[in-house]
Amino acid sequence: MTDRPVSDPSDETHPHDLASFSPPPEPRPDWSASGWIDPEPARPTPEHWFETAPTARVQPTPTAKSGAGTGVVLSAALLSAVLASGGTFITLSATGALDRPAAPAASSNALSTSAGRQPITIDESSAIINVAAKAGPAVVRITTETGAAATVDPNSPSFDPNNPFFDPNGAIPSDGVGSGLIFDSNGWILTNRHVVTGSDKLTVELKDGTQYSGTVYGIDTLTDLAIVKIDATGLTAATLGDSDALKVGELVVAIGSPLGTFSNTVTSGIVSATGRQITTQGSQLDNLIQTDAAINPGNSGGPLLDATGAVIGINTAIARDSTGIGFSIPVNIAKPLMEQAKAGKQLARPYIGVRYTPIDKQVAKTESLPVDEGAWVSPKADSTGQPAITPGSPAEAAGIKPGDIIVAIGDTKIDTEHPLNAVLAQNAPGDKIDLKVLRDGKTLTISVTLGTRPDNL
Repeated sequence: MTDRPVSDPSDETHPHDLASFSPPPEPRPDWSASGWIDPEPARPTPEHWFETAPTARVQPTPTAKSGAGTGVVLSAALLSAVLASGGTFITLSATGALDRPAAPAASSNALSTSAGRQPITIDESSAIINVAAKAGPAVVRITTETGAAATVDPNSPSFDPNNPFFDPNGAIPSDGVGSGLIFDSNGWILTNRHVVTGSDKLTVELKDGTQYSGTVYGIDTLTDLAIVKIDATGLTAATLGDSDALKVGELVVAIGSPLGTFSNTVTSGIVSATGRQITTQGSQLDNLIQTDAAINPGNSGGPLLDATGAVIGINTAIARDSTGIGFSIPVNIAKPLMEQAKAGKQLARPYIGVRYTPIDKQVAKTESLPVDEGAWVSPKADSTGQPAITPGSPAEAAGIKPGDIIVAIGDTKIDTEHPLNAVLAQNAPGDKIDLKVLRDGKTLTISVTLGTRPDNL
């Protein structure tokens, strides 16, 4: 496959199936039977929860029997303390220490974050409140329709008359529900490809309940992204962040419409990892952000935000039968698509036309490579006869050869956090880039004019 990393066999096995966020919604459990309603009667509060206030200890008053010696000792001690404190006061006054303002007390729930790309200290609760207030109006719910209702057999084990997603007559509309992000005030919305693919009708609902008819402007050929347009102006647009600067452990907030019912739901967590690769619905997604922020079906296309309220990812998948394993597409990969849409251009992705293997220490050791980071262009054709360099591709025109190691694009070093395909994706077809290449022990700079990625890749 062109411009796709050649996966190590160990990378092709995923311990969890991955589920996308778009409906059709699945039946929800019977809440009343699963612990949402406590079947036990109320019990009296244990008495030991009410503690009596501690009684102040009364010091015995010295009596005359203590003797005159005790009074002399106490007087001497008091005089010594007064003199010592006076000396301390004079010393501190001379150094100016008493004139300095007191340092603010640290909050017990303060966190360090890379938001704003400079380490700052934030109060977690206040940060989440501010993010929700800032970004909430830019998050929408997208409902799709694909035709007639699908009939559900009432005798089927999956049929649950108490589930609100099922029609009482045994039919469920073949609608899908996802989320989206307003990235431009003139009605431009970013969402997931799987939310809108195959739909006959789109309805976009703003946070205030206003609804618009939407159209799919374009589908991404590389990732699970799509752009929707509605006829509206003056909308609240989200602030875009820098996903390349994310740090593992950083506070993040997810906003979306889980289960298609609870619009503008806010959850929080951290960046669990970056550079993840998964396979979902037959498609491979690379360079994803992993987060433990609670996300569910219906969150697809909604934003993942940093502590400043800036978008750093688009939620796209969860690991089935897991807790706290969700994935988002980095926003930097989506930025070229947004610019193309606003300019009225067709959505297109760049490519150079090579097959390669991401290099890590194990690959470097096994293949005896001179570096342990970079992208190693396959030295020969694959098992199907597909060459390492696609004939007629930009790579062939620029003179890239099998076995070359691409170590940088411009000033961006190619490594595990900045893999080749992710860095390329931040450019547009027609852009001219400089590749730093290792070949036979020498470092070369090769200029490549990026082509347009074919739809069948």
